[in-house]
Amino acid sequence: MSNIPAAPLGEKRTVRLQWAPAAAPRIRRELVQDLLARQVSTDVIDEAEIVVSELVANAIRHAKPLADGAIRIHWKVKNNVVEVEVSDGGGPTVPRPAPPAMWAPGGRGLRIVRSLAHEWGVIDEPNGRTVWASLGGPSRRRSH
Repeated sequence: MSNIPAAPLGEKRTVRLQWAPAAAPRIRRELVQDLLARQVSTDVIDEAEIVVSELVANAIRHAKPLADGAIRIHWKVKNNVVEVEVSDGGGPTVPRPAPPAMWAPGGRGLRIVRSLAHEWGVIDEPNGRTVWASLGGPSRRRSH
């Protein structure tokens, strides 16, 4: 875990972690500490913590690591809006919310992301995939 001081407001922050289930709790701590230092509102920090956990867990579960064996998490803050990106080496399926299933043990990750983020999306890249979400901006009710 890096102990890099928080970036000034508006600056981007990128963390690369070894591809492992332990990446989710590690990046959650790193993100929360950085957002607290930037005085982001606690509601947005809570949402960002949940979203980054879900995105990292989904990447570890459904995709492969980047070429260097890592997962990359990138975020920036502007006007109390937090944009989070999680990049991996891609996988066999396109990330999308699973249909609601009452008793399923999983499959809720992107539905949670969709419900908290005012925008989110997937970017396919030559060497992998990035799933991003924007939190703390205008609220949008989703009908799907």
